[in-house]
Amino acid sequence: MVRWRFLQIADSAFPTGGFAHSSGLEAAIHHGRAKTAEGLDDYAREHLWNVGHASLPFVAAAFETPDDVWALDARIDATLTSHVANRASRTQGRTFLATCARIFDEPAVLALAVRSRSSRSSCSAADEPACAKVTAHLAPVFGASLAALGATKDEALGLHLYMALRSVASAAVRLGVVGPHEAQRLQQRQATTLDDVLAACADLRPDDAALVCPLLEIMGATHDRLYARLFQS
Repeated sequence: MVRWRFLQIADSAFPTGGFAHSSGLEAAIHHGRAKTAEGLDDYAREHLWNVGHASLPFVAAAFETPDDVWALDARIDATLTSHVANRASRTQGRTFLATCARIFDEPAVLALAVRSRSSRSSCSAADEPACAKVTAHLAPVFGASLAALGATKDEALGLHLYMALRSVASAAVRLGVVGPHEAQRLQQRQATTLDDVLAACADLRPDDAALVCPLLEIMGATHDRLYARLFQS
């Protein structure tokens, strides 16, 4: 059966707010990385491995236990030490939830969106402070939302990873690194990376979360200090 709603979410026209973010690419270009098509390939590959190791564990955990989404949200908030990456994750998470709530008639997604607009969750006193703060980071709310929308775990992980690659390719076009056709060729070439990352990271848990290419985050953290910038991150 064709999963029409997941194709809809994967479409670049689906307004998740990702178009405003370059996934650190803009800052990396200013630091001399990814200025050519070959360099962009390397950047995309390293970025996907970072997403696989640092984000997919939270997507998977929230998908498997949606009731723990806000506890997982607090955990990933503590792991995202780059203020730029942290801010981008929170912005995209809230935007993704708000968009899904407006488009899909799914009570669980609507409840997540309503909760994401508050500053604190409704955890019991025994749960404090693990899930007291609501930051609505993209990875856990994405996993919980996809579970509510009827996806399989593999679909949720694959879609999250694909959207990470698509965001880099889209940003590269707007930054003038490659043209639209070469950006599509980039996505085609990185298909094996997508498969490799999924195979290696699908079973990782939040305790395993780590950046395997930390230089990308270091460069991305300088985004706010760029003299001129097109993207928010």
